[in-house]
Amino acid sequence: MTIYKILSVIQWKEAQSAGVFHGAPIDLANGFIHFSTTEQVEETARKHFKGQDELLLATIDETQLGEALRYEPSRGGQLFPHLYGPMPLSAVTHIVPLPMESDGYHRFEGLLI
Repeated sequence: MTIYKILSVIQWKEAQSAGVFHGAPIDLANGFIHFSTTEQVEETARKHFKGQDELLLATIDETQLGEALRYEPSRGGQLFPHLYGPMPLSAVTHIVPLPMESDGYHRFEGLLI
């Protein structure tokens, strides 16, 4: 199954330098890396990333994350994928810029696999 991570260009560059993604500040504070499913990612962007530019959308092959990936209840009782450990960059199948419209919301048309 495919899951998604929204991250900044700077965070991606840091991950490339380190060879793994350790997480965004919110991930580090919570002790796991937050991901979203196809059905959840647009709402995640609206709720947590409105008005933020220079973002990327990473498509992740969850089978590459092993047992450290867990689906846990979060927003509205939905099960969200959480990774308890660093994300290997080999799990990233695509990474593309996340376009932002003039209203501050991001456009996902044609980006979700």
